[in-house]
Formats: sequence, structure tokens, C-alpha cells
Amino acid sequence: MLRADRFRHFLDYFTTNFPEPKTELAYRSPYELIVAVVLSAQCTDKRVNLVMPALLAEFPTAAHLGAATADDIFPFIRSVSYPNNKAKHLAGLGRMLTEEFGGEVPSQIDELQRLPGVGRKTANVVVSVIYNQPAMAVDTHVFRVSHRIGLVPKTATTPLAVEKGLVRYIPQELIAKAHHWLILHGRYVCVARTPKCGICPLAPSCAYFAKNAVVPTAKKIAAA
Repeated sequence: MLRADRFRHFLDYFTTNFPEPKTELAYRSPYELIVAVVLSAQCTDKRVNLVMPALLAEFPTAAHLGAATADDIFPFIRSVSYPNNKAKHLAGLGRMLTEEFGGEVPSQIDELQRLPGVGRKTANVVVSVIYNQPAMAVDTHVFRVSHRIGLVPKTATTPLAVEKGLVRYIPQELIAKAHHWLILHGRYVCVARTPKCGICPLAPSCAYFAKNAVVPTAKKIAAA
């Protein structure tokens, strides 16, 4: 099957069945989202959503966060992955947002990447979710699912290569949505260890399914 055909099936299915996907991170403002995305690195959205209310009650604005030290922030995020590093990043992020951006979250990827703890993936999430820009954030789910389905070639071995491979075939107006589609598909169907091919609507056009000749059974479907 041609790669263009795989993209067509992927886009047709999700635009029909999940036309308005949303991030599972809870947020009410650009500031809250960027804090949540920094915390979500190698951590579940569910865990981040659990720690955010107390963190925001203590540090409701970038100015409050910037006035804090990493030691002040750490107790509120101790249950997320890599809390020491993330506490340092959040303190620095709050200071830079306050001192250089007037407390506002910038809308440009290059400016966002200057912030502590903000790499290209986090910047892409912010500009796509908050500012509705056609940015494709590549996390572990997007990276895995894109390769499994066959949306990107095996030679796309870096997040940036995957990002470029995806946006080449996805219409600009669907790029931000496709980011969520790939994440949610990887989180609930195309899971890391044992993908649920027996219930996957993308199986007919999936390279992994074709190669492994996965045969769904009633038992597998019931357990999925």
C-alpha cells in the first residue's frame, strides 16, 4: 500500500469519527497549559492533572512561579517523573515569562524554545492547542504509531524527521488535530507492548498489521 493511501485512510477515519479531538491535560489558560506540558514529559496526563490544582493554587501566575525557588515548587510535583529537574525548569520558566514576555506565553516556536524545560515538542503543543497553528508535536506515542502504521519511513529515526514526514501528507488545517489523533490512538489502541490490532479501525491500512498477519479473536477483542 502506498503511504498516501495510508494517510488517506487515517485521515478519513478520524475526521469522520473524532472530528474535534482535545488534549487530555486540564488547563484554563496558556500559562496553565505550558506548565502542564512541561510536567507531562515522560509522565502521564492523568498524573499531571492530579498535581496541577495544588500547584496552581500556590503559583497561580507566571509571576508567582518566577518568584519561587525549585525547592518551593518541588513538594507540589514530587509525584511526577523527574521532579527535581522539572522544579528547576518551572522556576526558570516563570522568571523568563515574567521578565521577558510580560507574563504572557509567546506564540512563536523559537521564542517558546528559549524557555527552560521547553523543547520543540512542548512548543509545538502550545502553539497548536492555544494558538491553533499547524504544528505537529511528536511524543513517544506519535513516534511509535507513525512508524507502526507506516505513515513515516523507517529512516525517520528522530522526532524532527517524523514531524516532517507527517506534515508532508497532512493538510495544514488538520495537523493540530492529527497530533491528538495519533496520541490518543497510541494511548488506547496502538499501545506500546501489545497493540490492540483486533479492535483497531486502521488495521486494513496498517503496515504492522499486514506484516504480522494479526488475526483478531473473540477472546482478544473481549479483553481489549
